[in-house]
Amino acid sequence: MPLITFSVTLFRPISLKMLTHNSMMNLLFTITLAIILAGALPKNVMGQGVSVPDLVTPAFFNGIINQAPAGCAGKNFYSRDAFLKALNSYPQFGKLGSADDSKREVAAFFAHTTHETGYFCNKEEQNVPANENYCDTNFPDYPCTPGKRYFGRGPLQLTWNYNYGAAGKSIGFDGLNNPEIVATDPVISFKTALWYWMQNVRPSVTQGFGATIKAINGAVECNGKEPAKVQARIDLYTKYCGQFGVSPGGNLQC
Repeated sequence: MPLITFSVTLFRPISLKMLTHNSMMNLLFTITLAIILAGALPKNVMGQGVSVPDLVTPAFFNGIINQAPAGCAGKNFYSRDAFLKALNSYPQFGKLGSADDSKREVAAFFAHTTHETGYFCNKEEQNVPANENYCDTNFPDYPCTPGKRYFGRGPLQLTWNYNYGAAGKSIGFDGLNNPEIVATDPVISFKTALWYWMQNVRPSVTQGFGATIKAINGAVECNGKEPAKVQARIDLYTKYCGQFGVSPGGNLQC
């Protein structure tokens, strides 16, 4: 494609009074076109995106959580309303390239949250050894508080002191001294999941669903370590893609 260039020759200042309506519109169009061709607009502005609330309908969300047993702690904790309130803090979620890319992102997020929580059954990680606090002292910026445990909590099972500390700093809660809030405040809980997603998983979404598995739990599940768990995530993802009317794309495995 031949290179398109724009040149402007300045003769003398032009006041708004000197411009007719048509000439002003032409000038604005030319400037906008030049910016687009120069690649100055961010990709997330140029992307079509989707309306996340229109995808995550009450029927969609309830179709997930209704599969959790009645006695689950998460049954009366997680809700579509809490998710949408948390979503307000992450307006770029679901706005990734094309509309299909965006639908795949939402499908991937809910595939992983469904898998991690057992259809939104669990607020906290199950069967954690009593001596496991998930405290990594290699992160001095996020020192562990004595007596606090940083095991998995929330839709994506936020784990480790450095994640609690960083999430709390970003969202606005004391993740190191009060990690329990991720399992007691449903909006903060969903915010931690969206925070982790945007920080650590979002860059992998367009590489295929398999790349998102690597970003979330690759060291434990990928490369043949836990094939049944990997397949369970894939099955959920393809199911949700089908509900959103989009193909799952390639690179599903990890």
